[in-house]
Amino acid sequence: MFDKKLLKNFDWGLLIVVLLISIYSVIVVTSASHVIQTGSYKKVIVQSAAILIGLISIALICLFDYNILAKFSTFIYILNLFGLVLVLATGKVSNGAQSWISLGPVDIQPSEFSKLALVLTLANMFSKTEEIKTFKELLWPMVYVGIPFIAVMLQPDLGTGLVFIAIFLAIVYISGIRTKVLGQLFALGIALLPIGYKLLKPYQRNRLLSFLNPELDPMGTGYHVIQSKIAIGSGMFWGKGLFHGSQTQLYYLPEAWTDFIFSVVGEELGFIGASILIVLYAIMLYKAWKIAYNAKDKYGMLVAVGIIAMFTFHIFENIGMTIGIMPITGIPLPFMSYGGSAMVADLMAIGLLENISMRRQKINF
Repeated sequence: MFDKKLLKNFDWGLLIVVLLISIYSVIVVTSASHVIQTGSYKKVIVQSAAILIGLISIALICLFDYNILAKFSTFIYILNLFGLVLVLATGKVSNGAQSWISLGPVDIQPSEFSKLALVLTLANMFSKTEEIKTFKELLWPMVYVGIPFIAVMLQPDLGTGLVFIAIFLAIVYISGIRTKVLGQLFALGIALLPIGYKLLKPYQRNRLLSFLNPELDPMGTGYHVIQSKIAIGSGMFWGKGLFHGSQTQLYYLPEAWTDFIFSVVGEELGFIGASILIVLYAIMLYKAWKIAYNAKDKYGMLVAVGIIAMFTFHIFENIGMTIGIMPITGIPLPFMSYGGSAMVADLMAIGLLENISMRRQKINF
């Protein structure tokens, strides 16, 4: 039974910050999806519905002790692999990626939920380890990361693959690892970079090259980042106002409501609007880190750290690619980019953080 005394440790501040970002998302998606020109509120309705489903998920996740998930980590991992394989077999192709499963009127993206599944799996594996003393101890966890990594790269989804690596490195580091072993791990990563580059699709390689110099192909792979930088720069301090951004409203900015939602914020709400969003993210990550620090056990701490790594990488990579300091990978901005699967998965992650916060200490009767 759920004890109401647990609510005294519920981090309402974290929930409020996430809700503010989500409301921000609905407002900006309304503008980015050209509601005024088209009269269609479909994307706004989908985004709002995803937020509602995500909030219900938070409530459900908080009902049980998060340690129960450790017992089912193997099942969660296998279920995750099944979803990723199902995408490769029967998935819907959109924008060159086979990442969605169609269930009637709803499209689900399993890779968004696979990040959480990997966090839970790795946290359980390393929660029993006091310190990683040899490279051999990393081999089995690397296999667990490698299988879903290959599955998402076959879609292809480079962004999610990189998130997997970020989650793995964060959990390994916080678990406790000897400097020598950490050095060996990074040496292996550097050695594999040329092989990884060869395995990329041609358009992915071109994106990396255009990141170094967008002007190499201004009407092709460099087009996105060039238009994004124009949009953000033109917003200046106060922005042009909602529904008044020329890059956004005249369709010069590609994927305005998904990958480049931050560009819309920069153009229409300016430096002030972008800064407010970044401050909200900073508060969210700070509160998440406090939850990780105060967790009652190592498993809870590692789950929280994995979620922090996931959010941090998403935020840094997405904002970075819109201003030209990171390559374009098609990764969404948490709680902002349009997408039902991403929104629900991100809110489920917040539910896990709240669960860990609520159970950080024993209840006194």
